[in-house]
Amino acid sequence: MSEPALSALVATADEVMTVVAARELRGRRTCFVGIGLPSIAASLARQVHEPALVLIYESGPIGAKPTRAPLSIGDGELAETALDVVGVPEVFSYWLQGGRIDVGFLGAAQICRYGNINTTVIGPYRQPKVRLPGAGGAPEIAASAREVIVVARHTTRTFVNQLDFVTSIGHHAGGDSRKALGLPGDGPTAVITDLGVLRPEAQSRELVLTATHPGVSVATVRERTGWPLRIDAELSETEPPTELELGTLRRLSAGRGTGSAG
Repeated sequence: MSEPALSALVATADEVMTVVAARELRGRRTCFVGIGLPSIAASLARQVHEPALVLIYESGPIGAKPTRAPLSIGDGELAETALDVVGVPEVFSYWLQGGRIDVGFLGAAQICRYGNINTTVIGPYRQPKVRLPGAGGAPEIAASAREVIVVARHTTRTFVNQLDFVTSIGHHAGGDSRKALGLPGDGPTAVITDLGVLRPEAQSRELVLTATHPGVSVATVRERTGWPLRIDAELSETEPPTELELGTLRRLSAGRGTGSAG
């Protein structure tokens, strides 16, 4: 029996975004997880939607079962709850580049209409306004995971017409240009924001708005996008978080866990 839906007003915009992102992992087996919002969403998915989901972090934990939001890829709970901990070369060469990752979960400081990501600098590379955390494993995840899901807050600072720096390739210049680079993965298949869901159009590979969250208007999404955003002809509205999803998410965010990590 399904859980009763809560009013969208009960959940914050960030909570709706995280819940919707977690739902994208239904039916997946392996997920290469980035820290921050992607990690919370992946943990929520494992606890609520896909208990057998194997969470993999670039620091080496395989099958981690965090009961709270990890502080970093070096958070001790990732190793303590993992099925195994391996070396970084094995994570990338065997799991990721070996084609064993169903989905990579990434964040973005900037993202363009073709799903390319910047996590390196804001402004000119040699004289940046802001120097960001950098690439980490994101370029390899974006290149080699069978598909990529991006989680990011929707503002004109993040959704830009042109990236200040290309850290991780999405759909490159659109069309078949990613395939022409020889990258094995399918690239971004969904971008989940606090306003809605964007997916690549089949031919152009340009991100288009396919769903809005409850109470969010198309006009608002367009205002916060740095390019002329196209709207899918079958635009839908996402389902509000259920009581189970929201309660589990809040326990994860508060660091209390649920007692069912095993």
